[in-house]
Amino acid sequence: MNLLINFSIFHLGWLACVVGAANNRAAEGCIAAVALLALHLYRAELRRNELALIVVAALTGLFWESALLSQGWFAYAGQSPLSNLAPYWLLMIWALFATTINGSLAWMKGRLGLSMVMGAVFGPMAFVAGEKLGAIVFTDRPSGLLALALGWAVLMPLVMWIADRINRDPEHEEALSDA
Repeated sequence: MNLLINFSIFHLGWLACVVGAANNRAAEGCIAAVALLALHLYRAELRRNELALIVVAALTGLFWESALLSQGWFAYAGQSPLSNLAPYWLLMIWALFATTINGSLAWMKGRLGLSMVMGAVFGPMAFVAGEKLGAIVFTDRPSGLLALALGWAVLMPLVMWIADRINRDPEHEEALSDA
């Protein structure tokens, strides 16, 4: 049941952010996502570790998405043409994504090949879904999708590796031995 709740929190938050951005209501979508993040953290056994992973994932997303945006392969709804920084609602999606790493996606940890393939397939699919909902416009679809596939083939296992490092925190080890 916990995995289903974790899976649902991510997808509800993703939908709130994407639909909000597509309808010039990104702030409202992010408020809903923050509430879902708070619910996740409330339910988490190791809140400090989860919060650290959320922050690191959001910063990773800021770097990655801003680098992609600067290439001009796509544009985001409500994005200023003068800004090469990823929109805040997209960073919120990265924060939500982080909540799945120790939850509904934990089964992929340690499976480098599988996590690369899953990232290469489902990363771009999320952007295509976002396009269909109006939150993103591909200006160079082939290049954009290729970059997303290659990037997510690296990012998925990278975020899994980061989570493992955070989870090896001495406080985490102590919490596990007390259980």
